[in-house]
Amino acid sequence: MQRIIIIGYMGAGKTTVGKALAKAMGLTFYDLDWYIESRMRKTVKEIFDESGEEGFRRIEHNMLHEVAEFEDVVVSCGGGTPCFFDNMEYMNRQGDTLYLKASPDVLFGHLRMGKSVRPLLLGKTPEQVKDFIGKQLKQREPFYSQARHTLDVSLMDSYDKIQQSVQKAMRLLAPQGSPDHNITHTSNTDRK
Repeated sequence: MQRIIIIGYMGAGKTTVGKALAKAMGLTFYDLDWYIESRMRKTVKEIFDESGEEGFRRIEHNMLHEVAEFEDVVVSCGGGTPCFFDNMEYMNRQGDTLYLKASPDVLFGHLRMGKSVRPLLLGKTPEQVKDFIGKQLKQREPFYSQARHTLDVSLMDSYDKIQQSVQKAMRLLAPQGSPDHNITHTSNTDRK
């Protein structure tokens, strides 16, 4: 049984890497936001509009506890998921956590190219978005850094680079002592 939970800021590529990783490892992929939308029959934006961030975070917490019980899965979480309730501790108990790390500039570039609606960024100018990303990333970093593994995803601007990131993720997640385990990987457990 395998459970991989991917975290990181919005725009880091959690869904992109998660889908590719699940496919490469023969696991089922779940995007937590998509799971919430299918269970609640509303978009994340609609939930935010109706219940505010606090209401959304309660729903997200409950849905995380559902999906993180599934077996042989890769779950990508929303950018704020690790930062509320006991979510980060819970995810670390449930499986292998992987933090996709990128700089504020890289995240801004990814978000600008993205097509999805981000409720926390609505109505902001590009300059305000950059400032918001920098400040919020600084606040969230203490939660993200609790993940068992960290993967730098600053250079994922092509299909080949995405595949390279997936290969690096697979080496990070391989059990220690296995032929696939990369001794020079960045594992947060090594730093504690």
